[in-house]
Amino acid sequence: DGIHGATFSSAELTDTHADEFSHAVQIGNPVTEKKLLDAILEARDHERGCLFSAITDCGAGGFSSAVGEMGEVLGAEVHLERAPLKYDGLSPTEIWISEAQERMVLAVPGDGIDALRAICEKHDVELCDLGTFGTPDRELILNYHGTEVGRMPMAFLHEGIPQTEREAVYESPPAHSPGPGRGTSPDLQTALVSLLSHPNIASKHWIIQQYDHEVQGRTMIKPLVGAHAGPSDAAVITPVEGSTRGLGIANGLATGLKDDPYLMTLAAIDECVRNLVCVGVDPTRIAILDNFCWPSCKDPRNLGSLVRAAEGCYDGAKAYRTPFISGKDSLNNQFTTEDGRTIQIPPTLLISGFGIVHDINACITMDAKSPDSVLVLIGETQPTLAGSHYAMLFGGEGDLPRVDLKRGPHTAQRVAAAIAVGLVRAAHDVSDGGMLVAAAEMAFAGGLGLALDPKAVDPDDPALLFGESPSRYLLEIAADDLNHLGEHFGETPMAVIGRFDDSGRLRLGEALDASVDDLREIWRGPLDW
Repeated sequence: DGIHGATFSSAELTDTHADEFSHAVQIGNPVTEKKLLDAILEARDHERGCLFSAITDCGAGGFSSAVGEMGEVLGAEVHLERAPLKYDGLSPTEIWISEAQERMVLAVPGDGIDALRAICEKHDVELCDLGTFGTPDRELILNYHGTEVGRMPMAFLHEGIPQTEREAVYESPPAHSPGPGRGTSPDLQTALVSLLSHPNIASKHWIIQQYDHEVQGRTMIKPLVGAHAGPSDAAVITPVEGSTRGLGIANGLATGLKDDPYLMTLAAIDECVRNLVCVGVDPTRIAILDNFCWPSCKDPRNLGSLVRAAEGCYDGAKAYRTPFISGKDSLNNQFTTEDGRTIQIPPTLLISGFGIVHDINACITMDAKSPDSVLVLIGETQPTLAGSHYAMLFGGEGDLPRVDLKRGPHTAQRVAAAIAVGLVRAAHDVSDGGMLVAAAEMAFAGGLGLALDPKAVDPDDPALLFGESPSRYLLEIAADDLNHLGEHFGETPMAVIGRFDDSGRLRLGEALDASVDDLREIWRGPLDW
């Protein structure tokens, strides 16, 4: 497995790829990966100091990219026969480019090899001395059983290949309006049921529970939380046994805004940060990763949309002070059929993030905790349904919602501070499906009823109920703490929109009266495989 994985991921798919590239898919082993990580961390924290001076993973291209990148300045000599193999009979070329998983390349001073070997043996991790960095003429030299099978100057490898120049074109998207056959507003219960059962929003428990996500992980907040297993905003683990510091892990995705990849990117970063903040992560200690999946960038329009998304990454990371520390791209996601038709995926950018929880005892979850608590909406709702799941199902006019790069980070910091001082019992971000979906999820996760206030929540305002404006949060607050909360948020938009109770029903005046248990089953049912 893992031969030509990079080639496969960069190639346009056809109906023959399943046979031609079945070997390209890497077969991972999470238990082996955990052993490897533990060994590397022990080598990093060795009593003599870190046992390695440089490290990288064997990703796309395997040894070829890992050693080729690490040896750029010094050169490197590699003995390919020393590499442990998953399969007998691999050629030198296959060894050099294999992308088999759970492998890292380390630069280790000679006097540290024995100590590193002892650590690897302790953790049942394979180790080999693959070669040395540093050659007289700054070359990359490959040997196999005493025979030289490759030699290339590092200067040529890194600086000698002409750079490709391509044309990128971007056109502003047209104003959004209802599509054919759309534009008829359903009643609130029909809309809520349709959204909760949408595959993007419905429970993913069948995926989560296929593998034990708690193996050696010391999980503090799981992907499903509350008495009735509602959708957590993020997970929290404790990487260091015995420590009260935690690591929050979350994602952000806003493909509904794909018509403007810049706004899509900002919304994804904003959602990732909100998800982390909602469990107690410090927003000043967040790092993020990008995962681009794009149709062919040989098309100037596709490349233009990619450039637009990259600009969003730059502006969003600076505004939220969330550095990109890694990422991945796959830029040729399209399929040509036997009759010559080309099917392209929509531009998609997943933002993943993790951040520091200073004290896991202060973590909170999204499930409602207590009758008589009040529900507070934080953040500004923009008067648009564009880009929302509601618009996807029923239509909706307006401009695509925009992230305010000053207000969004500020709101995240104020919510995080309110959680840190104990003002918040539960927090949930408003994203897929909008505010009414998020409120229903909080209620059924905690097994409580919720009465929304018609004076604060206009049942005839679909943008408020179902719009997916960024930078919004739902907070469960003790009624006695409302004054403190108002002082805390100051000029940040804040509205008390309802109160939890023990009725077991979600109500909004005469416009909505639904069983919370029924809503939970509707949410859980579509993917209950």
